[in-house]
Order: sequence, then C-alpha cells, then structure tokens
Amino acid sequence: MMGHDKPPQHSLFYTGINLEKRVRREHILRRVAQSVDFEFVYGEVKERYGYNGNVSVAPPVILKLMLLLVLYNVRSERELMATLPERLDWLWFLGLDLDSEIPDHSVLSKARKRWGVELFRKFFERIVWQCVANGLVDGSKLFCDSSLVQADASCNSVVDRQGLRRYLNPAYRELEKRLEEQSKSNNQPEEKDGSRDDPPRQNVVNQRFISTTDPEASVVRKGQGKAKLHYQTHRGIDGAYGVITATVVGPGDENEAHRLRELIEAHQEHTDHQVEVVVADSKYGTTANFFDCHDHGIAAHMPVLKQTQDQQERRRKIFPESQFIYDPHSDTYKCPAGQTLTKRKHWVERKAFEYVTAKGVCQQCSLRAQCTQSESGGRTLKRHERQELLDRLRAHARSAVARRDIRVRQHFMEGSFAQATRFGLKRAHWRGQWRVQIQDYLIAIVQNIELLIAHGRPQPRVAVALLISLKKSVLRAGEFRFGRYQSFC
Repeated sequence: MMGHDKPPQHSLFYTGINLEKRVRREHILRRVAQSVDFEFVYGEVKERYGYNGNVSVAPPVILKLMLLLVLYNVRSERELMATLPERLDWLWFLGLDLDSEIPDHSVLSKARKRWGVELFRKFFERIVWQCVANGLVDGSKLFCDSSLVQADASCNSVVDRQGLRRYLNPAYRELEKRLEEQSKSNNQPEEKDGSRDDPPRQNVVNQRFISTTDPEASVVRKGQGKAKLHYQTHRGIDGAYGVITATVVGPGDENEAHRLRELIEAHQEHTDHQVEVVVADSKYGTTANFFDCHDHGIAAHMPVLKQTQDQQERRRKIFPESQFIYDPHSDTYKCPAGQTLTKRKHWVERKAFEYVTAKGVCQQCSLRAQCTQSESGGRTLKRHERQELLDRLRAHARSAVARRDIRVRQHFMEGSFAQATRFGLKRAHWRGQWRVQIQDYLIAIVQNIELLIAHGRPQPRVAVALLISLKKSVLRAGEFRFGRYQSFC
C-alpha cells in the first residue's frame, strides 16, 4: 500500500538536543577546533578595548567567524550571518546554541578596524610555528612566487588625474579631500589599520590614473584581457610539505623581484631555519637577487632574467648580448661584425661599466639593423663590477639540480595558488591594501591548517602554547634555536 505524506506536527518543546552529537567525528571543523587554539586572541587585543560601554562579542568567536568566511568562501559577511542559524556545525564550532543571538555582520568589520593587521599576522605565525613543531617544515628550501588579486572595485571608478573631467566626479573630490588630510598628518597611517608606507609606484599608468573606490589598487593588464584593478600577493612556501611560511600583499603593478629578500627574511623569522636554497621563476632572476642570495650564503635556483631578455631580442631579430665576446686581457668586447667595444663610463649606482664602439662605427656597419633599433646611437653593453661571479651564479642556476627545483617549484606554487582560489584568493573581499593583507593571512592560515590536520601529529594545546610563548620570549633575547626546544611538543 502506497503511503502519503502527512502534514508535519511541530512539537512545542524539543528536549535532549545536543549539537555535540549532531557534528560527525571526522568533520573538518571538529578537527580545526582540536588543532587550533583561538583563546590567544584575548591577550593580543585586550589593550584595544575600553572598560566601559557595551560588552562586545567574544574575540575568539569573531576570529572563528572570519575563519568560516574564508574556509567556506562565503561571498559576504551578511550572507555569513544569514546562513549561520541554518548550519548546526557552524553553531557548534562557535560555541553557540539553537536559540543563541546571532551577531550583526558589522561586528566583523569593526573588529578588523580595531585589531588591525598585526593580530592576523600573529595568528598566521602561530600556525606556522605549529607546523614547525609537527615536523612539517624543513626550512632549508624556499619556493617563491606571486599572484594577482582582483580588487573589490570597478574599472568605472578609475579617473584621470590629469584630466578636467575628474572634478565633475563627486567621488574624486571626496578622495582628493581625504588624500589632502592624510598629507597634512605627514602621511603616517594609523596603527590600528596596520598599513605601512610603500615605495612610490614606477608604473606610469598608475601615476596618472586612480580609482575613487579603492585608491590603493593598481590598474594592471593580465595577458590579452582588459586592464583591471588588482593587488599582488607574494608567497613563500617551504619545500617539505608546502607550508606557507611567508606572505605579503603589495600593489598590483610592482616588480615582484623586489620582494624576494622580504620573503626570505620572513621565512627565517617564522621558522627559525636558515634558507639554503631559494627557488623562483625568471622574474626573480635579476642581478641584484643573485648577488643578494650569494652574499647571504643562499643558492639561487632561478631562471636568468637576462636569458629571457636575450630570447626577446632574438624574436626581434636583434643580436643578443651573448653573441658579443669579451676579452679579459684588453677589457673589450668584440661584436658579431668584428668591431671593438671599449669601456666608456662607470655607472656607480648600478655598479656596472658601459661599453661602446668608436663614434660613427655603428652608423656605417652593414649589420646595424640586426644589432640595434636606435635611430641615432649605436649598440651599448653593460658589464657588472662582479661579472665573473655573476657568470658563475648564472651557470649554477642552469645546472641540473636547479632545473629540477624549478620544475618542482611549478608544482608547489601553482598547486598552492590553485587551492587558494577555493578560499577566494582571486577576488578581494574588502578594499584597501591592509584589508586585503588580512584576507591573504586568513587564506594562508586555512591552507596551513589543512596541512596540519592532514600530516601533523596530534599535539596537546598546552604544549603548543608553551612552545609559542617560549619561542617568543627567547626570540626577544636573540638566542632561540628551535631544535633545542622541540622536545616540549
């Protein structure tokens, strides 16, 4: 006999409901709660709250809400709060009950402004330290790369600073007013915002055009697509399990090669391991980076940027620099046409010498069209003061070991950024560089927690807290060696 649905009979009272029994044992949030200590936030933010007024939502609950926002890639904070009463696992993770009052979505934005970037940076460091304690970090090999993050702003908000039409835009006038107020205060950012002064942009486009919605975002064209507003995240990954040990957000139009030293120092600070090998793509393979790594005792496994430029010259049917032969005895170069290039001047800032032919030689050469595209001048070459050492470093970067590391780097970095897209890396949730940095920290935290859950050994919270507090206290004295204290965990 076929049965029929009956109208549900709602009970007046529900007894014996326990959210602990509603969340399965292998649930990801249960494992996060077992692995991560959120109580540390009390000590970090206690100075940012007053003694009078309304009682705030507990800081650990706010931090967990921000983690849920990233872990489940929720589109907005409004949607997060609207979905929260429907998710028993979220309520359990936050320590709430079925009839608990749901916080307003503005609690999260106010907490970010109150706490600043520093709190999230410390949270990121704590997770890295846990990964180190669980043996997930080797520390000797560092992989580096960067990725663009689309800003939360439309290209329609971009105005021309040099055009008169900008004054017809009320948003630009308001932006100009804020920028003037900031310049009057000596351009010192508020500590709670966690922002810092960055070097001035070199991109001509972003010196002229600015977004009235997000002035810190940069106009960047990616591939053959249209130009959009972007930030750029720079990431350092350890070579053992792919733990993210360093991450920093900068303008979208900056040269990522300038961030290599910052990533190395952050990796060494967060892991207390000395980097022995750094692996990156050709954009990092500059002369300055090769010498910097060598001077710090680090092997640089990076494709040489000069080789990429030589390939571009070949495509333009111009003789690459490699076809000019250097004679160390006479300190001259011999060009493909057999002419001699002699030393003309010394660039002190670049630490390089310039070599040119005699006046009028290039103009009369039959191979001029294959050598230079200059209409009036001739071909010039630059040779570094430490060129012999640079040649050896570049040769090592082309070795079989370096090429293997470069292939491994592609697997590590592309896999890390691809996984980060699941947590909203490609699109900024908020506006302003310091807010995008918070989002970047949260994404890196989630990815490291997943590695910690998948490969780490279960650690008592007390032992982890003891290790972190011990590391922080000894680091202040400058005497910390991680292996000495690894027995605590």
